[in-house]
Amino acid sequence: MNKNSNNFKTAEPESFRDSINIISKEGKRNFVYPKEPKGKFYKLRTWFSILLIAFLIGIPFIKVSGHPLMLFNIIERKFIMFGFGFGPHDFYLFVIAMISFIVFIFLFTAVFGRVFCGWACPQTVFLEIVFRRIEYLIEGDFLSQKRLHSAPWTVSKIFKKLTKWSIFAVISVIIANILISWVTGIDELIKIISEPISQHTAGFIAMISFSVGFYFIFAWFREYACIYICPYGRLQGVLLDQNSIVIAYDDMRGEPRGKLKKGQEHLHGDCVNCNECVVVCPTGIDIRNGTQLECVNCTACIDACDNVMDKISKPRGLIRFASANMIKNKTKFKLTTRIIGYSAVLAVLIAIFTILLAKRQPIDVTILRIPGLTYQEQPGNIISNLYSVKLINKTFDPVSINMELDEIDGEIKIIGNEIILEPDAVSEAKFLILIPKEKLKKMNTPLEIEIYKNNEKFREYKTTFLGPGS
Repeated sequence: MNKNSNNFKTAEPESFRDSINIISKEGKRNFVYPKEPKGKFYKLRTWFSILLIAFLIGIPFIKVSGHPLMLFNIIERKFIMFGFGFGPHDFYLFVIAMISFIVFIFLFTAVFGRVFCGWACPQTVFLEIVFRRIEYLIEGDFLSQKRLHSAPWTVSKIFKKLTKWSIFAVISVIIANILISWVTGIDELIKIISEPISQHTAGFIAMISFSVGFYFIFAWFREYACIYICPYGRLQGVLLDQNSIVIAYDDMRGEPRGKLKKGQEHLHGDCVNCNECVVVCPTGIDIRNGTQLECVNCTACIDACDNVMDKISKPRGLIRFASANMIKNKTKFKLTTRIIGYSAVLAVLIAIFTILLAKRQPIDVTILRIPGLTYQEQPGNIISNLYSVKLINKTFDPVSINMELDEIDGEIKIIGNEIILEPDAVSEAKFLILIPKEKLKKMNTPLEIEIYKNNEKFREYKTTFLGPGS
């Protein structure tokens, strides 16, 4: 910031970092009552939030072949992504996906800062687009809310608060049910709601717990979750650099600040010290102090400042998406070595994940000859080998498995019952391969086993057969 500003604290220019705005000097909470934003970014964010909420609510109702389109059943370790089932046997895919996601977070944050928090985080989406709008509707604008908070408890205040809290409670229950539907599926959620509590005690407890948790977060905790709980905000300190694009105040253009007075325009910068960027901030910070932990890149301050610039006939963008270097050097965004490095690593990880996903079979088959055993001679001049087979069913339906030898006279005899694979289950069996002795010309004979599911051939498996040789 320019030290010529008439509002700049030259003695302690960084003193704002010594305390947090939402805590008073006495250690009590300063409740944040932000002014309702208005502007193009807020409209875009509203529509984007509506799409996200519709996605969160609608996806559990969409089914593919009778199964949820998306499911994240952590308790039973059952996951469905876009109709494809994943289980513990796909842990390697999960690891690669998580590593890719972490690298993407590093890359995205290094380039664009904390945009996810302000635009896509469920905490921000529900708080800003749902809960705060209900407050504006019931309690009025931010000044009315402040007055109501400080006012004594009258019938009017009690009515407004109870109405707001009741609506918040209902919405919290709805959000809790949405979350549960992503874990259990919509059919199981309907059972939890409609059937006796005694039949779904765990589900009912989960619903109540999540409802209370969401009510606490959205009705009271609010910005504390972003500042104290969320680890993503803490990562900014190591992920951001002077080339990261964040919501930034152009101090080169705005300083020194001063009230707009006719004939004195040349004495100060474009910032008229109206404080509009502060009163709209949902975390109560002053963006003019620079990048701060509390900033969630919600763009409310951009809209507020642009509206003021329009009124005083100044160009927009005093507060805008920009990096420190872009403002200081008046340059455009450029790729850095770190961004290129993150991008390269991410591209490699995505390529590996895509290849593994493309090669993923709905049923995994592993056939091994039993170690430590040689061939066995059977009556009728027959030679046998003992094998084990392990099968993993990654589909949602039961499957019957049978096997046949390809291009050699012989027989496969399963030891025990027919192999039936339950959905998303693992099965093991042992079987004998019987081949006439005269068909074996060498000690180690290559074999191909044709594997059928529900009498349809789906793969071939290569192995070897031990015999006495010619």
